[in-house]
Amino acid sequence: MIRGTNQHESKTKLLDAALYVIRAKGYSATRIEDVCEAAGLTKGSFFHHFKSKEDLALAAADHFAELADAAFEAAPYQRIDDPLERLLGYVDLRIAMLTGALPEFTCLFGTMVQEAYDTHPAIRATCDAHLSAHAATIATQVTEAKARYAPDAPWSAESLGLFVVAVIQGAFVLAKAKQGPQIATDSLMHLRRYIETQFDRPKREGE
Repeated sequence: MIRGTNQHESKTKLLDAALYVIRAKGYSATRIEDVCEAAGLTKGSFFHHFKSKEDLALAAADHFAELADAAFEAAPYQRIDDPLERLLGYVDLRIAMLTGALPEFTCLFGTMVQEAYDTHPAIRATCDAHLSAHAATIATQVTEAKARYAPDAPWSAESLGLFVVAVIQGAFVLAKAKQGPQIATDSLMHLRRYIETQFDRPKREGE
């Protein structure tokens, strides 16, 4: 039992290390040795759990998705009754998350798919699946808000969900180019204001 626990812990350490190293160096520049060093483990331990760097990347994508899903599901905005306020609360959380070093808040999926979309089809497909799944969760909130505040709007909830993901990913790219989170914060603040313009919500006192 202890042996199994240790093996699980070593695999998790490698996955956590991969999340940081790949976001810092990119997929192509990341070496197995870099991940092992960051995890404090040997290459023997690596190959016990993964067949190759690509195998690690695919598992890391799933790991990243699980961590993100758990964080968003437990976030306070999920308990907001009003669907539009809940959607805006999601954007506010994404803004609040823009702290620390670039590899700590940028997206593993966006990092890998920009690099590997043509050379590693399995990585592209996995990143697409996770990005699309996240957009779909956003779209469920949009669907509720649209039904209440913009039932006749010509756009679909699915398209707005994907647009939100596109803006977030673009904001991460600009943050990398500018070497800091401020441009990403500004971009997501513009996104928040844009979302508000798409819904006919009565003005509240003080607005």
